[in-house]
Amino acid sequence: MTPATVSPPARNLLGPGPSNVPPSVTEAMQRPQLGHLDPAYLGIMDEIQAMLREVFITENEVTFPVSGTGSAGMEFCLVNLIEPGDEVVIGVNGYFGGRLADIAARSGAKVTTVESDWGDIIRPEQIATALETVKPKLVAIVHAETSTGVLTPVEEISRLAHEAGALMVLDTVTSLGGCPVRIDDWQIDAAYSASQKCLGSACGVAPVTLSPRAMETVAKRRTPVQSFYLDVNLLQKYWAGSPRAYHHTAPILMNYALHEALRLVLKEGLEARWARHEANHRALAAGLAEQGLELGTPEAIRLWQLNPVRVPEGVDEAAVRLALLNEHNLEVGPGLGPYQGKVWRIGLMGYSSSEENVDRVLAALKALL
Repeated sequence: MTPATVSPPARNLLGPGPSNVPPSVTEAMQRPQLGHLDPAYLGIMDEIQAMLREVFITENEVTFPVSGTGSAGMEFCLVNLIEPGDEVVIGVNGYFGGRLADIAARSGAKVTTVESDWGDIIRPEQIATALETVKPKLVAIVHAETSTGVLTPVEEISRLAHEAGALMVLDTVTSLGGCPVRIDDWQIDAAYSASQKCLGSACGVAPVTLSPRAMETVAKRRTPVQSFYLDVNLLQKYWAGSPRAYHHTAPILMNYALHEALRLVLKEGLEARWARHEANHRALAAGLAEQGLELGTPEAIRLWQLNPVRVPEGVDEAAVRLALLNEHNLEVGPGLGPYQGKVWRIGLMGYSSSEENVDRVLAALKALL
């Protein structure tokens, strides 16, 4: 028996990602598919790269979307810069810092972790202490830790990394497009993000950017990049070579979607977009406080886009989350790691970050609790 045509429900996505996409982004994926070396598609690729440079606030030539999710972007940055035996320092203050350390170790690095409690930031003095005993090739941290809703300031950490002769790698999966990310001003050597969060696009492509200093490191490698699929030398020939060199069949329709999403980001304006995310976060925090609910992070280090709400004593976290989905059509995320069963993670990202959604989730929580 042939299955029926897929007809998923139209959810209101207010979890840790993906977020909802604007109608014009969905429409972009319905446009005619081209070949991955069609001259018309190559022109679209050029525009995507130019817009990504504006959103990352960088002049880096090597800036493009990797075919894969944010984890592919993470792996791209690490496998291109790490060779077996390299020393690296990784900040771990949540689930995704742990993933950074895992991928670095799988790439053959000798990993020194700098750890903070979940719900806290990585502090410059912690990195400085590690650099007294380790001379790493790179330092890597998560800018916006999606598992905890914490935003770690990075400028001082980047300065310390460079003074130690290391590259600075930054995870901007949940920060890019939702709060300030200034790659050149902060002297970030490698950064990666994801399409489906604050950029408001479809899942499946991961924006990345490498500085000239990072590319010099790649050029001096003694061994080939362990991943053919993520080798920047090969990918850059496809994205910016003259002539363009085939590497893999790109996800054409997802890149159409990214193109439209980036166009909308720049049309709104980065500062206006950041201000929208901040305003909706503050409205949510105020509304939660009126109901006697608390956010799980101190105000000074809160991430606007991802809000961990403490589950009140005696409340069944999973049951409330299921009721939000079934009765109110609102998806929120569960806690990870030590936060499991203790918080709801409410995302206000990209197109999903709106006054209407703040009102909806507050009303739904009030009704259920």
